[in-house]
Amino acid sequence: MILEFLPEARAELHEAAEYYESKQEGLGRRFRNEVFEVCGLLLQQPLMWRERPGGYRRVNCPVFPYYVAYFIRGDRVVIAAVAHGRRHPDYWKTRRGQD
Repeated sequence: MILEFLPEARAELHEAAEYYESKQEGLGRRFRNEVFEVCGLLLQQPLMWRERPGGYRRVNCPVFPYYVAYFIRGDRVVIAAVAHGRRHPDYWKTRRGQD
């Protein structure tokens, strides 16, 4: 499987990491590492998390209040969003990645 971030998801990851880093040195790095660990898990077992209406799947981050939403597109796992779980959680759902 190949991991691919949509540009919007990559921007969300960087923005959230910058925010956390501004709050405490090293916290942004911890956030980024947690998201990458989640991505590693979903690459190993992309079907482990249930498919939701709209065809996406999501994995909650264990510590930070974020989740990673993704689509499976052939041999690719496409990250559609790195989203905060309590802030307008449906805002990204028009993103699909290419089939």
